[in-house]
Amino acid sequence: MSIVQANHLSFTYTGASKPSIEDISIGIAPGEFVVLTGPSGCGKTTICRCLNGLIPNFYSGDFAGELIVDGMSVKQHTTAELAPHVGMVFQNPENQLFSLSVERDVAFGPENLGLRREETRKRVDWALDVTGISRLKDKPPYELSGGQQQRAAIAAVLAMQPKVMILDEPTSFLDPKSALEILEVISDLNKKLGITIILVEHRLDIVSKHANRVIVMDNGRIVLDGTPKDVYGEHARLIGIGLPRVTVLFNLLQRDGIRFAETPTTVDEAVDVLRKMLIR
Repeated sequence: MSIVQANHLSFTYTGASKPSIEDISIGIAPGEFVVLTGPSGCGKTTICRCLNGLIPNFYSGDFAGELIVDGMSVKQHTTAELAPHVGMVFQNPENQLFSLSVERDVAFGPENLGLRREETRKRVDWALDVTGISRLKDKPPYELSGGQQQRAAIAAVLAMQPKVMILDEPTSFLDPKSALEILEVISDLNKKLGITIILVEHRLDIVSKHANRVIVMDNGRIVLDGTPKDVYGEHARLIGIGLPRVTVLFNLLQRDGIRFAETPTTVDEAVDVLRKMLIR
């Protein structure tokens, strides 16, 4: 049974000449790690806004179709009602951190759910520990590095204990090392806690090893949907997504007549493919 189910979902912002997303039908199972990618302006952020109820509850426009998240229709429930079920981490963590300490930011969500003090304390300590920033709890967010701020934003969402977590390009403001660390945190949340992850990302080189599904959008529609190996073919390259460089290399080699049992999506997979060839 899908934890996210969209049926013919479309949305046109007020004043826009064409839909931002059009006729989206998709189901996402509990515990999946989904990467949502595509060229700039293809509708990825609009889908994210639909999933947590910002559309149609905050952004005005023409909403058509149906979207159910954890059994709740986004048309019939407010963003506040959806918040305990689906959490969103924005592209810039500074937009989510507003208190004078990390601890206060992480406590904000549980407090607004009306939880008892003991339960709030328990959730805050747990979220800080899971994201590895317990030592930073008394720090003001503006003193943190970009990677630390992103961990704090994730902890703030995690303290609500949502079943679905949406992350809109969480590595875009980070250096490569910090980006890898954040993706490891997200992957651990998916594997150890079973949280469904929907990650908007262009840097497919670093996310492919974590994802079990990649959805590619173009011009407001879903054009490709499958495992990384299924999706990273010629068509994906033509519509302008940044395929992993190792995948591009192997595609070029195969075009020149070198045959491989499979096309790798990560460096580790490439090493395994080459080792098998040498053994033969």
